[in-house]
Amino acid sequence: MHKLFGVSMLAAALALASTAAIAVDVPPPGKSPRIDAIKKAGVLRVGVLANPPWLVENTSGSGEPWAGPAWLIAKEAAHRLGVQVQPVPVSHETKVPVLAANQVDMTISPLAQTPERQKVVDFVIYSNTASCMFGLAKNAKFTGAADVDALNDPKITIAYFIGGSEENWVKRRFPKANLRGVTSSNAPAPIEEVMARRADAAPINRIQWELVKSKVSGLAVLPKENDCQDSQELASPVGLAIDKNQPVYLDWLHSVEKDLQGALVEDEKRQVEAMKK
Repeated sequence: MHKLFGVSMLAAALALASTAAIAVDVPPPGKSPRIDAIKKAGVLRVGVLANPPWLVENTSGSGEPWAGPAWLIAKEAAHRLGVQVQPVPVSHETKVPVLAANQVDMTISPLAQTPERQKVVDFVIYSNTASCMFGLAKNAKFTGAADVDALNDPKITIAYFIGGSEENWVKRRFPKANLRGVTSSNAPAPIEEVMARRADAAPINRIQWELVKSKVSGLAVLPKENDCQDSQELASPVGLAIDKNQPVYLDWLHSVEKDLQGALVEDEKRQVEAMKK
């Protein structure tokens, strides 16, 4: 009986300690005008625009309207502040300007951190995007390449979408290779060029690679380590954004993200697996 009582008291103490830690974690009144305004309004306004796997819209009509790592951070921040999350639809053109216009408290539509964006917003980074190079597994010229550097060779033909996000990078990264620009299609990468052997290799986003390899057999990828998921090629941090000059709010959001790191990684994996179905 005494042993059970001691265990119960320990559990209660741990729960209280956890609650106290969360309470301390939220900056007190007067420290952050943004946090004070959020608590007064009773809602955390978040700019939303789907960008799987980090922010996924639920259009089923039941359950939560959004999912993904970005949504997890927003929900946890709102929970700690004692408010509700209020999604605010944004577009590609408005997802950054809405911050300065004070139409949202943060944009959780995933944003790649770029020098240009860093001039106008601050980021809370929780993931990254990067590129892979893929080719046919039975193409000896591709599989014979030990790493991405080895593709920078006049004997290698690399296809890319004209006007695509990776075009300039391909030209800088592989100046010695035979480059083949093709018209963009609905495909996430020039898969047909590789399959028809008109190209030995082509770039693809690391998330898109996960989807393509599950639907198209006979492909190989570089970097080989962790199936390209740790690639540093054309790597860019991904995160949510807030308006500039809010240091206390920013530091607090960083602490929320840090507490959720493990859950964010696992949720991204779950969303990628769901995208494959």
